[in-house]
Amino acid sequence: MAAIESPYDDAARPDRRRAPYACDPATSRGRRHAQDESATRTAFQRDRDRIIHATAFRRLKEKTQVFVAHEGDHYRTRLTHSLEVAQIARTLARALRLDEDLTEALALAHDLGHPPFGHAGERALAECMKDFGGFDHNAQTLRVVTRLERRYAAFQGLNLTWETLEGLVKHNGPLLGAGRTEADLPWAIRDYEGWRDLELHTFPGLEAQIAALSDDIAYNNHDIDDGLRAGLLNADELAKLPLVGEALSGARARWPDAEEDIQIHEAVRDLIGLMVDDVLAETRRRLDAARPANPEAVRGAKTEIAAFSDGMTQALAALRRHLFENMYRHYKVNRVMAQAARVVRELFTVFVDDPALLPTRYRNRAGPAGSETTARLVCDYIAGMTDRYALEEHRRLFTAQGYF
Repeated sequence: MAAIESPYDDAARPDRRRAPYACDPATSRGRRHAQDESATRTAFQRDRDRIIHATAFRRLKEKTQVFVAHEGDHYRTRLTHSLEVAQIARTLARALRLDEDLTEALALAHDLGHPPFGHAGERALAECMKDFGGFDHNAQTLRVVTRLERRYAAFQGLNLTWETLEGLVKHNGPLLGAGRTEADLPWAIRDYEGWRDLELHTFPGLEAQIAALSDDIAYNNHDIDDGLRAGLLNADELAKLPLVGEALSGARARWPDAEEDIQIHEAVRDLIGLMVDDVLAETRRRLDAARPANPEAVRGAKTEIAAFSDGMTQALAALRRHLFENMYRHYKVNRVMAQAARVVRELFTVFVDDPALLPTRYRNRAGPAGSETTARLVCDYIAGMTDRYALEEHRRLFTAQGYF
């Protein structure tokens, strides 16, 4: 029987050779709880696979991106968004000779900490938790993968590698320094016993930086698509924006006889390509200037190395202003999100005031009514809910038809 090729042996695969500044699973800083290596998968592949099999990952299928998940089958959810981010991130990682598996793992996991009902749910939960350490979805993601996922007998969480944990908590940049102290960290980060090991004063590796940019690319483009589908955005108004207008006019010129939705899909496809190309060009320019010899040089840089160009940053700012004014704050969205926020607030209040109403596995770990222990437990419970489950729990607790 032929010997199994080591998953770390890239010598015979030039297409898989990483750049010197890429994170290398063979030299990973390891896991908090020691485990035997796999004979067929690298450490970062295993992280990616653990994330895909996590309960929190499955729940993303019914968590709001912009539109509440039950409003239509064709709108993005947190799950479909995460898959789109992963596709873009892997494309960028391959072009830059980064570790594709680590990049994909970070992209797939970046929204695991989001509560139901999108940013409205997050704002409501943060308001509820203001006296108990606050709430931040990025910090909650760390909590999910280090504590709340329960799949192993030997430890809590998924026992991911240091590089994955670092990338998840810092993908938007350093959390300490520039006037920010440990006291400013969300409690969900400080509650993780290994948080000081994550070097929160530095930038993350390039794989995490790419995952963060891929998130920007994905949501800006699919929000255009979903907003037009929902009738909240107007294609002619979008055509007045820089970059978007060029893509729309180009698609209409190439396909003048195509239906408008096809022209929009063509334009969005072009926009994604333009943004990907921009990230590659700007990141390569910064790599040439910085010449990082290893991942530590990337982390120790004075600014992020993966980035959009100044021109693209300005174009995206104009797009975001338009989306904010015409979509995210559209009265139809506001009405649904106001209802969603009320659901979150009322669930939080009733559970904190009466922990006996919690499901058994949560009730057994609750403290006294109104206590910080109970508030944080309730926060974990609500943050893990899907839109549908939150609405069902609210119906059971607040309507006469709940159990009758």
